[in-house]
Amino acid sequence: MDWSHVRVEQLEKGIERQMIVGENLMICRLRFAPHIVTPAHDHPHEQITMVEKGRVLFTIGDEERIAKAGDILHFPPNSWHGARMLDEEVILIDIFSPIREDFLTSGTSLDFQASASS
Repeated sequence: MDWSHVRVEQLEKGIERQMIVGENLMICRLRFAPHIVTPAHDHPHEQITMVEKGRVLFTIGDEERIAKAGDILHFPPNSWHGARMLDEEVILIDIFSPIREDFLTSGTSLDFQASASS
């Protein structure tokens, strides 16, 4: 299987998600237009994020970090985190364990926002 065979879900304008769901973990591929913001949040799931394309300003706790293609970040359960896509398209690969049941509900999306500058 490759991503070209996985259904694309349009979450919001400028945000697409693909998901492969297993019994105890899931992998999501998210495509973001420039300047999209994922407000800081936490959840009980462990998360590993790989930047496939683009540059992202991540908020992790009280710190900020710019990640670029090839970088990998680990978010333990209940860690405070968010992201701002910079000036180019971004593709992120997110792995969650356990699976995000909230993502499986039809029409569910995170609270994504377009930056005022977009």
